[in-house]
Amino acid sequence: MTTPKTILARILFFLYLAAVAFLCFMHVDKLPEVQKFIFGIPTDKVAHFLMFLPFPILAYLAYDHLTNKLSHAALFAIGTLILGSLLAYGTEYIQGKLPYRSMDLNDFKADLLALAISCVFVFIIDITHLKVRKN
Repeated sequence: MTTPKTILARILFFLYLAAVAFLCFMHVDKLPEVQKFIFGIPTDKVAHFLMFLPFPILAYLAYDHLTNKLSHAALFAIGTLILGSLLAYGTEYIQGKLPYRSMDLNDFKADLLALAISCVFVFIIDITHLKVRKN
């Protein structure tokens, strides 16, 4: 049975994916000028990191209904990392095909770093809930 909380989480996940697509494929010249670096890190890399950090968390809320086994928690985290990586690569690949955008391997690296950190966080939360439910 799908609960209202799960439905809301799935709607939020869909809106997040739409926002990522919009941000990745919009014309950059429409953005206001911003500083080039944040704490010495290029601003666009920080933006990519922050854009992909929520992916595993929202996927967990929308589709993982608190796994019953450690192996399921690990598989969910790995699967989420793979799907997020495919999304990140897909956005970069499409940007490379657009006449007004470009493909950047460093953007992809920032996306992967965010996904990896967030997947570890989600895995820890999932196994913590697993231990709580067993007690």
